[in-house]
Formats: sequence, structure tokens, C-alpha cells
Amino acid sequence: MVSAVSSKVALVTGAAQGIGLAAATRFLADGWSVAMLDIKAETLDGAVRALNQPDRLLALPLDVSRPDHADQAIAAVRARFGRLDALVNNAGIAHFGPLMETPLEAWNEIMAVNLTGPFIMTKAAVPLMRETGGAIVNITSISSLRASTLRVAYGTSKAGLGHLTKQMAVELASYGIRVNAVAPGPVDTAMAKKVHSPEIRADYHDTIPLNRYGLPEELADAIVYLCGPGASYITGQTLAVDGGFEATGIGLPTLRRDQKNG
Repeated sequence: MVSAVSSKVALVTGAAQGIGLAAATRFLADGWSVAMLDIKAETLDGAVRALNQPDRLLALPLDVSRPDHADQAIAAVRARFGRLDALVNNAGIAHFGPLMETPLEAWNEIMAVNLTGPFIMTKAAVPLMRETGGAIVNITSISSLRASTLRVAYGTSKAGLGHLTKQMAVELASYGIRVNAVAPGPVDTAMAKKVHSPEIRADYHDTIPLNRYGLPEELADAIVYLCGPGASYITGQTLAVDGGFEATGIGLPTLRRDQKNG
């Protein structure tokens, strides 16, 4: 059994479900201890109980948009594990609607969680992480790399996080901390199932070269890789895990189906 004191430690936000839960599960499988943070206390409790590794898990029912909660989280990680080797800023929310129908309240809430949250969590985490060195992975979105209808607040918040990743990478390198981003394409998560109609799902299948949605576990593979020794010379980068979606450009499905180039 891996000792919780000697093993590496990851803190994953938005860890109660979806990509965050898949990342926490993968870290555990690789021998890490994991602090799982999520604002949904009941869902988080269920996820932690289902993983059934109490010696290597720490549940943190907290809000990433609150500086006092970020400080509480890092204090709890220090008290329980004594170190922090990886921070995954995954917590995020979305509002889908046209620019002119996006309320300022929705805009502010999305920015607070998706952009300010990683800023707050990183500032809180660095003093502990710099003691050993480590890695930060920010979860952006394919919507940070290309504009998309109805995602004015969400896409902008994730684009901001993409640039924040570069700023962090430049400034934190001297502490032995690498910072990268993972930009998921369409992934089979609770959020996608809630907002993607059958018609939207069919459109994505036509547009994505690999012709399917990604799985949370596939995102987790990329996240854990970027936190590990195999990525020791990678920092300031955004890895699109999207089945080729961002690479397609105009990507006309009819041309691709017929294997024509012009």
C-alpha cells in the first residue's frame, strides 16, 4: 500500500463528477493521494465514499471563487499530507445564450469561477507547492481556441484562462512549478448531456475527425501526464484533447466524408 505521507499529492477542483472525478480516480490509480474539492458537498461525499480509499483521499466541500475557501483548502492539504505536487484547476460553470441575452450576473459568476477561481487557487497553493516543485493544469476548453455560438461568457472565461496559464508558467518556473492547460473538446459529461440536444450531438459527430465525443477518462490521461515526469520539460502549453476538432478549420463534413481536398 502506498503511504499517504510519502506519495505525491494532487488537489483537484470540481472533483465530484465528470473530468475532475476521472482525474482524481486516475491519480489514485497511479499511487497519488488526492484532495478532492467541490462546492457540491453531497455529490462530493458520495464520490469520495465510492472511491473507498480514505487513507489517500481528502474531501474539501469548498468554493474556488472565495479566497478564504482557497486558503482553507491548502491549509487542510498541508495538515493532512504535508505537501502538494499538483493542482488541477478544473472547477467550472457555464451559461449558454446570445451575447445580448447574457445577464451581467451570469457573466460575473462565470468569470468568478472559471477565471478568478484558478487565479485564487494558484496563489493559495504556490507557497506549499514550491517546497517540492510541481505542476498546475488548468482546464480550459476548445471554446477558448475558437469562437462558438452562445458561449460569449464561457468561451471568453476559458480564453482568459488559457492566457493566464502562460502568465503562470513564466512566473512560476523559478519555483520549479510547471503550468499547462488541457482544452477538452466535446466530452460525455453531465454538463454536455444537459445542454447538447441529439441534433447538436449529431453535428459534433459530423465535425470531429474521430467522429465521437471524448470520455472523461481520456481527459484524465492527459491531465495526469502533464503532472508527471514525462512532461518535465513542458510548460506554458495548451493541449487540445478534442478528437481533432480544433485542427479541422472549416472542416466541411461532406468533403471529409468523400475524402476530397478541393
